[in-house]
Amino acid sequence: MSGRCFRYFLPVLCCALPTLTLAQTSSAAAGQAPATQAQIAALQQSIQNAQMSADNAWMLVSAALVLLMTGPGLALFYGGLVRKKNILGTMMQSFAMMGLVTILWAIVGYSLAFGHGNFFIGGFEHVFLRGVGLTPNTDYAPTIPEQTYMVYQLMFAIITPALITGAFAERMKFSAMAVFLSLWSLLVYSPMAHMVWGVGGLLNANGGHIPSLDFAGGTVVHITSGVSALVTALYLGKRLGYPHTAMPPHSMVLSFIGACLLWVGWFGFNAGSALNSGPLATSAFINTHFAAAAAALGWTIFEWKHNGKPTALGAISGAVAGLVAITPASGYVQPFAALLIGLIAGFFCSFMVFKVKAMFGYDDSLDAFGVHGAGGTLGALLTGLFATKAINAAFGAGMATGAMDGHWGQILNQAAGAGIAWGISIVGTLVLLFVVDKVIGLRVSHEEEMAGLDLSQHGEEGYDLNP
Repeated sequence: MSGRCFRYFLPVLCCALPTLTLAQTSSAAAGQAPATQAQIAALQQSIQNAQMSADNAWMLVSAALVLLMTGPGLALFYGGLVRKKNILGTMMQSFAMMGLVTILWAIVGYSLAFGHGNFFIGGFEHVFLRGVGLTPNTDYAPTIPEQTYMVYQLMFAIITPALITGAFAERMKFSAMAVFLSLWSLLVYSPMAHMVWGVGGLLNANGGHIPSLDFAGGTVVHITSGVSALVTALYLGKRLGYPHTAMPPHSMVLSFIGACLLWVGWFGFNAGSALNSGPLATSAFINTHFAAAAAALGWTIFEWKHNGKPTALGAISGAVAGLVAITPASGYVQPFAALLIGLIAGFFCSFMVFKVKAMFGYDDSLDAFGVHGAGGTLGALLTGLFATKAINAAFGAGMATGAMDGHWGQILNQAAGAGIAWGISIVGTLVLLFVVDKVIGLRVSHEEEMAGLDLSQHGEEGYDLNP
């Protein structure tokens, strides 16, 4: 009996077993599904955190590198180029921008540049840094805290007015300089930064009415500062004795060190403008270095032919000119194009300094216009020529970026952007100079200029030559 029962139930058991096993497996899988999804979500969050940490680290380093460009880089570069009686006064001008612009940026500058406004200027949503926290602002940089983005952009806002000081070196009152450049940072720099980089800006490459390519500040930083420098030099007039009295740099050693610091800091300036630590930062880094080297060569060749000797001043000036010219193009072009841009900039900027400046006779003391105004304009136009979607698909996948891709109209967009930067700089600077001149006066007296800015403006000297 038991044997017959076993033979009877065995086929039934064999048929039921797969069904039972499948049901148990399905039940187990269903029970484990939420745990698996949670693990995937946790893994994705870990990846995002790792990317944010890497990008944030690079951007904080880049911010420090850009600040290094102002102090000590620009302070030493400009300080060595003036006469020794003006070294502290000149270096103090750069240092003052580090303090004053920081305060203004925190109060309203960042909001005017990157807040939501109109096509010309941002609004007041971030006044006193309201709403600027430790989470990303996806309008600008989705993988770093907005405070990191804010402080990185602050370093650009600091160095831009500091560059202007090279044009009026040795002859503007410290009080006038402080008021003029503080107002300039709000009324010229902030609108230009918003138009090029801000959401809804007129020249923004992503959706602007005139999409202009400016990866790291060719128009925003160098055209505005360089053109404003020329306007200021013309408005103030020449230094006492210029051009008949020789006014050579008092310490090429200091200027040489400053130029080298500028070169190193520029990696943060350009490669940092990728806003992450990815391949685009690598491209901008390499282009920056290549252009500086090529421009140093170009300037040296021109000067050697023009004056009969290659000088250290010419070599470092050429390197800075190349760094200026590659700035708008650094994240859009191939390395060989960067070499060409640098070489052209070396020749062009040296021509502006040696020929054009002498032809018109203006006293741009430290050649702020010849290097930054001329180099920035040249770089903006060459960006439209050499930009390629192979490096940066600025206008979308598959769309031509610059003339080398077949988009020749981009050169016109670049020219329009440069023209607008020139216009705002000329008008804004003239108005501010006129107002400050009428209220407190711009220029030191003849006696103060003869004594030097160190003593007349600060009551101290850069060098104690007494035994």
